[in-house]
Amino acid sequence: MTTSAAVIVDAAAYAQAVDDAVGAAAAYYAGGTSPLDDDAYDRLVRGIAAWEAAHPDQVLPESPTGKVAGGAVEGDVPHTVPMLSLDNVFSAEEFTAWTASLARRIGHDVQRLGVGPKLDGLAIAARYTRGRLTRLITRGDGTAGEDVSHAIGTIEGLPETLAEPVTVEVRGEVLMTTAQFEHANEVRTAHGGQPFANPRNAAAGTLRAKERAYTVPMTFFGYGLLPVPDTDPALAERLTTSAHSDLMNMAAAFGVHTSAQTAVQDVVAHNPEQVLARVKEIAASRAELPFGIDGIVIKADLAEDQQAAGSGSRAPRWAIAYKLPAVEKITRLLEVEWNVGRTGIIAPRAVLEPVVIDGSTITYATLHNPADITRRALLLGDHVMVHRAGDVIPRIEAPVTHLRTGDEQTIAFPEQCPRCGSDIDTSEERWRCAQGRNCHLVASLAYAAGRDQLDVEGLGTTRIVQLVDAGLVTDLADLFTLKREQLLGLERMGETSTDNLLTAIAKAKEQPLARVLCALGVRGTGRSMSRRIARHFATMDNIRAADAEAMQQVEGIGTEKAPSIVAELAELAPLIDKLAAVGVNMTEPGATPPSADATGPDGTAAASPQAGPLAGMTVVVTGAMTGALEKLSRNEMNELIERAGGRSSSSVSKKTALVVAGEGAGSKRAKAEQLGIRLATPDDFAGLVADLLA
Repeated sequence: MTTSAAVIVDAAAYAQAVDDAVGAAAAYYAGGTSPLDDDAYDRLVRGIAAWEAAHPDQVLPESPTGKVAGGAVEGDVPHTVPMLSLDNVFSAEEFTAWTASLARRIGHDVQRLGVGPKLDGLAIAARYTRGRLTRLITRGDGTAGEDVSHAIGTIEGLPETLAEPVTVEVRGEVLMTTAQFEHANEVRTAHGGQPFANPRNAAAGTLRAKERAYTVPMTFFGYGLLPVPDTDPALAERLTTSAHSDLMNMAAAFGVHTSAQTAVQDVVAHNPEQVLARVKEIAASRAELPFGIDGIVIKADLAEDQQAAGSGSRAPRWAIAYKLPAVEKITRLLEVEWNVGRTGIIAPRAVLEPVVIDGSTITYATLHNPADITRRALLLGDHVMVHRAGDVIPRIEAPVTHLRTGDEQTIAFPEQCPRCGSDIDTSEERWRCAQGRNCHLVASLAYAAGRDQLDVEGLGTTRIVQLVDAGLVTDLADLFTLKREQLLGLERMGETSTDNLLTAIAKAKEQPLARVLCALGVRGTGRSMSRRIARHFATMDNIRAADAEAMQQVEGIGTEKAPSIVAELAELAPLIDKLAAVGVNMTEPGATPPSADATGPDGTAAASPQAGPLAGMTVVVTGAMTGALEKLSRNEMNELIERAGGRSSSSVSKKTALVVAGEGAGSKRAKAEQLGIRLATPDDFAGLVADLLA
């Protein structure tokens, strides 16, 4: 991925580009409210640099190139050592060229390169005197920064007292995690403020805010440790001669939060190939991280290599930022559509002015619910910050309010169901048609008949529409009472297709409870949660008898979700009774219900531990399955894992016990190898669970 440069055609366009870049940088570094997103800013600065390279005699003194923070900010607290920015590369080719340049500069190939996440936050210097945090300073213009010591005590991971009484400076990044960002916007809007556009905006505004009526937490990640004038000489010697990786271990021992506690911890690579492999791993993990990153930092690990390379006026020559494709862009909100889901949920969807994010053209984004629109204070015509990472559905973070023109309009909420015209239940944040599932019966039945639910082959949407229009089916249970002559009376239903469909429907009656529960489409559950509930309670009667407290004993169900699940199961009681009456299975094979004598740590009933070859193991499946597992969908693989007593997971972590790696396994296999997790081929795994495949 190479970020293209903006095309600058003449001196007037160059002067305007410099003005735009400096203004954007000033807004970005002062409060995170730039009118340009990161990708647009990078393209603009690269265009400016290209123009200046071709016209060196016309470079304007205010140009952002070669300056820390684009030359847009200043400070009044001097830094003991310049706090520089990083130069960027945007592709493997540019990175390889940088390593060659570094080798020429220091006279040999670098044998140790630190590789870690480039955190999307604000750089600060934290000064400790005899172990106590005494001052926080922003990067500023690199030589001096702004004193933000009023924020001491509000930043997680930056202790007010170190584990040792040392006098040092810790440098690092302040940011907001996804959860902290959501909390910050809830608190901010509750106090009448506009929501922040993204986590970086929130961290920038919060770090500088004084005398607010509220406080919200932020998180610190340390990336540097250096002496200050009063540092003990012996410690100062260690700090100036130790490898970067050793300094980070020292910072962690002091109690400072570093990337070591994350899924993308810094590692030491020994050649460019290992660096690029780690870049791919971190990029693959990006969408799952609880905080934002916009690239990977690569630096010479050894102090002597850093000293030999030296630094320029803007950036060190021994470190580089490998920028990843932008996951956030600014575009305009053109319209809001209101769609009705299969359970009757009325969901707003944003229609956007098309924008390319990470190689995909985005025209729609989720808005979650009406309360979310209100909380974010969105207006039609707003410029909005849109976020997309990996396969995550694009979402609107917030309006960019300083770009409003006054022509924006209020978003109209529906007063009746946009699909059937019925009343709307607005008692919860997620609005719902009063007709519930009956509002969108076809979608509800199509979901229930899907492969990962009841797996009724031959029952597609077209056939379901026929059945509903003919009045033969009014709910899921009616499928199981269909007669041969009724189906033969439908258009394009011959004897063979009729008999095949009836066979598939009869087979669906025998599906395990987990699939029946999933087919019901209980809000707040999906395939994996349905399996956990079914295996915990073993029978539908036990599930229906569970109150919210008992439901919370199922892994992944908390205090908010449990009452909702219990209430929806009560609402579905008539349908469940009808399904049981027509012979649909209501038990989970191999599951044992919670023992009345067994209790959990809080005194409530606890599930009996599941036996099996994978008992107690968390298993991740990646790549294409072969052999005995070739025809199994990913959901069927997960079911197999849980029937064998294990727990299926979609991500690799230190808690993972086994990774089943098929053909084409990529980042998950690499991460398992890095963490020393046991790997199995599809054939190996089939052997482990052979009794369950028979």
